[in-house]
Amino acid sequence: MEEAIRKAEQQALRLAEAIRDGEEEVAQRCAIWLAERRVPVKVQLERDAYPEHDIRLWVGVEDAQMVTTPIFLKVQPSMTVASLKDMMHLHYGFPPSIQKWVVGRRLPQDHETLHYQGIQRDGDQAYLYLMSAKTKKLDKGTVELDHERRQLEELGITEGVLVPRGTGDSGSSGISTPTEPSLILDMHEEGSSTRLALPVEPPKVGWECPSCTFINKPARPGCEMCCGERPMNYVVPEDYKLDEEEQEWLQRDLEAIRQYKQVEEEEKERNYMQLLHWDNQNLVLSEEAIQCPICFMNLEPGEGVTLRECLHSFCKDCLRGTILNSPEPEVKCPYIDDNHSCPWQLLDREIKALLTEEEYQHFLDLGMSIAENRSRSSFHCKTTDCRGWCFYEDDVNEFYCPVCHKPNCLLCQAIHENMNCKEYQDDLQIRAQNDHAAQQTTEVLLRLVRDGEAMYCPTCRIIVQKKDGCDWIRCTVCHTEICWVTKGPRWGPAGLGDISGGCRCKVNGVSCHPNCQNCH
Repeated sequence: MEEAIRKAEQQALRLAEAIRDGEEEVAQRCAIWLAERRVPVKVQLERDAYPEHDIRLWVGVEDAQMVTTPIFLKVQPSMTVASLKDMMHLHYGFPPSIQKWVVGRRLPQDHETLHYQGIQRDGDQAYLYLMSAKTKKLDKGTVELDHERRQLEELGITEGVLVPRGTGDSGSSGISTPTEPSLILDMHEEGSSTRLALPVEPPKVGWECPSCTFINKPARPGCEMCCGERPMNYVVPEDYKLDEEEQEWLQRDLEAIRQYKQVEEEEKERNYMQLLHWDNQNLVLSEEAIQCPICFMNLEPGEGVTLRECLHSFCKDCLRGTILNSPEPEVKCPYIDDNHSCPWQLLDREIKALLTEEEYQHFLDLGMSIAENRSRSSFHCKTTDCRGWCFYEDDVNEFYCPVCHKPNCLLCQAIHENMNCKEYQDDLQIRAQNDHAAQQTTEVLLRLVRDGEAMYCPTCRIIVQKKDGCDWIRCTVCHTEICWVTKGPRWGPAGLGDISGGCRCKVNGVSCHPNCQNCH
């Protein structure tokens, strides 16, 4: 065993020398030899590897009251965080156990150097948070013992065992009094042994912060040091009693929650009243100064208009011009840029508020006219200058105009009160010899027949039209059922269902015409 340790020491020394002299192959062989035997080795840079110049370190100091006091320390990059804590203890009297350093965004370990943390130039920053001595349960004796412990750690002495205070060596009387435990450190130096007894702090009650390892009181919801959240699986002991400080925390939290809910309810009430105010207005005026994205005019608060649907804001003149020049009855928001065109529309209440009564009526008339012209199943009243019109369906042959109160015949495309379609068309032919208007109407009907848009009833010979739908139509005068594509009767002489005559559509599965669109 001793021989193996001696060889390991030799290989470790050779590895250090090879690394220092730049002998890569030797260093590789030594490292492989140590790795194969899993020899615990500690590799650490010597102070000579670091720059020796002093730098000025900016330190922001905060305590539990969040008071920030910047100071400057003269340090060297080769210093460890533990040495930095000792320096603060020496110069300012802050024990290392209450010091929590933050460099960058992490909590450095005591053995890490300042150079490793990125502190290499004048003006580099670090932050020191000072915990309260009451929280750490420090007194003069524990501070001195902590200082002695840190000195022993610098010498590489870290092992110890817990034994009751009063336990003597083999030469003692053998009588001991059980008291509080103490920590015995054995320091070995070339055959000699020294024993130092240090008191051990009682175990702390509370939860350990997963971020900074700070021990917090059981009832505390967040870390006192870094404000991290308490672990979800932590349960406060049932027999634990809150101290005065924790009770104050609890009362403050409850009061803060109450105030927050009160403010939240007040905010909801204000928002609700604001929404009611806006809903009662046809136009929502902008509350802030804006620039119109169309004319680029700067507008003071209350001069611009914010659209309800998309919340884009414009000046009134630009919105009014957009409405009057819109080719569609539905006016889109005029906002557009290089990447976006707003798809939302202005509401009717907004349009009405931006236009005068005459302009708004003209806008409505234009929308109705566009809707009528774009519909295939629309019919305009034949009364001169009447604005009435309708959408008709296949089974509707008459339109009673709600404006002029005249009955319009959709088949004859005319108004013939007190006459049926045959009587009107016969009268039309008689009047066509002397009446220019009647002659024009007759010519229109004849042209419809020539173009295939109308036909003569095979029974009574009046002109009938198919408005829409399938190829089955019925004469409004003699009620003959007609096949539109064959221009003949749908059924035979016996009427409905007689397949001995007529177009015989779908008899034996054969259509009546190549262009048949179902006439039954």
